[in-house]
Amino acid sequence: MPQVTDVEQDTASFMKIHHLHNWDVTYQEAVRVQQHLKEQLILSDTNVPQEVRLVAGADISYSRGDNRFFAAVILMDITSMEIIEKSSFSQLVNFPYIPGLLTFREGPPLLQAFAGLKRVPDVVIFDGHGIAHPRGIGLASHMGLFLDIPTIGCAKKRLIGTHREPGNAVGDYSELIHDGRVIGAVLRTRKNVKPVFVSQGHKIALETALAIAHATCTGFRIVEPVRRAHHEVNHIRIEHLAADHSLLK
Repeated sequence: MPQVTDVEQDTASFMKIHHLHNWDVTYQEAVRVQQHLKEQLILSDTNVPQEVRLVAGADISYSRGDNRFFAAVILMDITSMEIIEKSSFSQLVNFPYIPGLLTFREGPPLLQAFAGLKRVPDVVIFDGHGIAHPRGIGLASHMGLFLDIPTIGCAKKRLIGTHREPGNAVGDYSELIHDGRVIGAVLRTRKNVKPVFVSQGHKIALETALAIAHATCTGFRIVEPVRRAHHEVNHIRIEHLAADHSLLK
């Protein structure tokens, strides 16, 4: 299992985004894209470094009834939880809200935010599902293929599967099972608080995904990289709305 270590500050590289398909698609085309991409997922520790140093959290924010989406990526030192780098992006999104196809709304602005990073994360945690998805390819898996790096889904709600309640200690977990197959884990990140749903995105084993999610627990329900990304992107959205409001006065 990969170890965690302090981040070195003197290395710089740029994110590369792999263009796998167009985003301007119909519902039927989106489903076909998912079915095609699912076959390309790698669910083992491919490219997970022996010493995990840089972990990123990614999140999306938007206002109800508004089609402008805001994306933020926070890059952190996994041992100190110090923020190393931030990147954000906003754009108009026209794909409708359809359960199971949320990546087609959230994916484009997220990829633009990732493109702004000057360092490549060892692993990325998304506020969404990986393979614990009705078609086996949620946001974390889909984005993992575009980014070509290890990704983890860490969602607040279950989409599919059954599980027993995990123990109440931080780090306790139970298996998430669908059609007789383990598709994720239900992880306790804080005592007496609802667990989160961890699943493999791409290029990572479930055991490793769980270890990294556990390592980023800091006393909150949401793992720290995603929690920081959530606060960042909401702050950006609120500032944008306030600026728009002032222009209307």
